[in-house]
Amino acid sequence: MHLRFPTTITTLLFLRPSSSTRPLPPHLVMSFAQRQSAVYYTTNNPQEPSSINMSHKSKGHIVVIGAGVIGLSSALALLEANYTTTILAKDLPAPFESIDPRAQINFTSPWGGAHNRWVPPFPTPSPASTPLTQAQQSEHALRAREHALSLSTFHRMKHFQSQSQAQQAGITFLKGIEYLETPGPEYLSLTAERASQELGLPGTFRVLRADEFPDDKIKWGCEYDTWCVNPMQYCLFLLGQVIARGGKVFKREVRSTAEVFQLFSDGVKEFGETVPKADAVVNATGIGLGDDELVFPTRGQTCLVQEPCEATVTRQNADGSWTFCVPRGFGAGTIIGGTKEPDNWDPKPDPQVRERLLRAFEGTYPNMLAEGKSRLTPVRDIVGRRPTRKGGLRLEGEVVNGAGFVMHAYGLGGRGYELSWGVAEGVVEGIKGYLKKERSSRL
Repeated sequence: MHLRFPTTITTLLFLRPSSSTRPLPPHLVMSFAQRQSAVYYTTNNPQEPSSINMSHKSKGHIVVIGAGVIGLSSALALLEANYTTTILAKDLPAPFESIDPRAQINFTSPWGGAHNRWVPPFPTPSPASTPLTQAQQSEHALRAREHALSLSTFHRMKHFQSQSQAQQAGITFLKGIEYLETPGPEYLSLTAERASQELGLPGTFRVLRADEFPDDKIKWGCEYDTWCVNPMQYCLFLLGQVIARGGKVFKREVRSTAEVFQLFSDGVKEFGETVPKADAVVNATGIGLGDDELVFPTRGQTCLVQEPCEATVTRQNADGSWTFCVPRGFGAGTIIGGTKEPDNWDPKPDPQVRERLLRAFEGTYPNMLAEGKSRLTPVRDIVGRRPTRKGGLRLEGEVVNGAGFVMHAYGLGGRGYELSWGVAEGVVEGIKGYLKKERSSRL
């Protein structure tokens, strides 16, 4: 398989009937046409957001469940595509300090690191090289799909910057630094040429010299242009954009997509307005609605410190653990992390873990320490639950019997922010393709 991301990037959205059991999802590969029972689409270039225009006739009413970064991005993308859009959510964005760390621990977006890392697919095997194993092929397909989504998100962040909205949205552009103790072939094959021509990385990319490594355990490193966001500042910005474009937002908890279709079956009167019936529903609930056995939480513990940092820094250790920092920007400190603990539901931070995380990062990137200081200054422990899914995110359409069309967009693990706009574009194209096909069948 040879993928060249600067040209046509494609994703296949499978349209399947409702089922009580689901096998591992096929990896999304990509075009935009309709074929049999599937909805296909192609994104040749990053989509340019439209300006606010309330005069066009709506293409339909879409209800989005969830107001995390995926739900908000999808809602805004739908509004830009001229769909009437309503958000239903148990939790809504709010200033970080006001969010309850226990009661809202399943609201993933406030607790995220919220930055972009380039995760390269495996290099294209040459005729003389050892073929990829089946497991490597699966991992390659997953990485290729997610890489395409992260490129779309990077371009959207650049669009916000071009509109002088970066500061309002809490977006910071900066360097990303990677250190690896046991790099695989996908990293060892990375050169500036491959990064630009094959992977389509924007900006600059540079492989680090050995004398730039923090210690002799590091075997490979690089730096590149990237972005990070202050999570709740960014989500509040998206929420404001949704409302400015005429989107409706209701604080509601729902248990199923069928419940949403019933709620909006004949038009709902809210705050003196009648909301039309739902033509489709977007399931952007993060960890899902409890009906997907492939979904599980991944506990993450991090620590907010006072000190700023001029880069995002990530270290992948030989034992599988991670050491990283993600600047919040705008004088709001830096996140130091972190743990990845599958199926761990413990909401309480562990002081010993905090100490280990801080010391590990201080040793990896001492440049962050102020002159004369030997330790970082902790402000707050953070524990979140990443909505992880075996086989990767679920981005596909489903016709729910007795209800209607549901576009699923959940299970992104710790990559919600960095894949958000690629996912949102997929949501729009999936809904557009289904509604076009469904309306054509009536003729």
